[in-house]
Amino acid sequence: MSAQHDDLVSETEALYTVDELAAATGMTVRTTRYYAGLGLLPPPTRRGRMAYYSVQHRARLDLIRALQDHGFTLAAIEKYLAKVPADATVEDLAVQRAMLTSWKTGGHEVLTRRQLETRAGRKLDDEAILRLASMMSINEVDDGRYEVLPAFEVGVKCLDLPIPLDSMVAAGEAINRHMDELADELTAVLKDRVLTPYLESPKTEDDKARFEQTMSSLRQLTLEAVVGGFQRAANQVISRSLNR
Repeated sequence: MSAQHDDLVSETEALYTVDELAAATGMTVRTTRYYAGLGLLPPPTRRGRMAYYSVQHRARLDLIRALQDHGFTLAAIEKYLAKVPADATVEDLAVQRAMLTSWKTGGHEVLTRRQLETRAGRKLDDEAILRLASMMSINEVDDGRYEVLPAFEVGVKCLDLPIPLDSMVAAGEAINRHMDELADELTAVLKDRVLTPYLESPKTEDDKARFEQTMSSLRQLTLEAVVGGFQRAANQVISRSLNR
């Protein structure tokens, strides 16, 4: 960096050239410029012929990456960012990005029918595809391409069970309905009682690293608690049935 750039950084805290911004967010300079040209980023600060980007620009790019990981199209990303205030702070953007962090390792995955069969380790006829979709193991995103959902492996194992399709549909609808409600409530708790207080408090780089690890562990523990909670509730239903 030049001495002039070092002075800028000391005065305004972390200003980046487009090359530095791209490197910091793991994007190419071409992609960074493209997003800026689309208006996904606010205009940079100009110093003569040089353009400098702030930590807010970096936070917005990190948010864009999180949206991409969730399978958002560019049009959907533009629509989402249009709702984010232009003066949103780094903390505000960090909260939104943290809420978008996928609970599934491996990120968003879209496969062709043939790739899906390779992943399943078996041939998938139209009925099998319908059953997997009914069990919310896959989601057809367009003609012949499918999003792999977290329950894919479970769905494949269920294909050979002699269960009527309408039963699978009913079970899938019940699971989806209650999981949506549970996810909404747990997300609100996570945001209001964990993320927001953390982001509003003073913190060091070590604190940030520890918190990211904590969030990863919390997600895993939450998933285990959901499974355990269902097992407990199901056993209580059985006990009540036996006592009638």
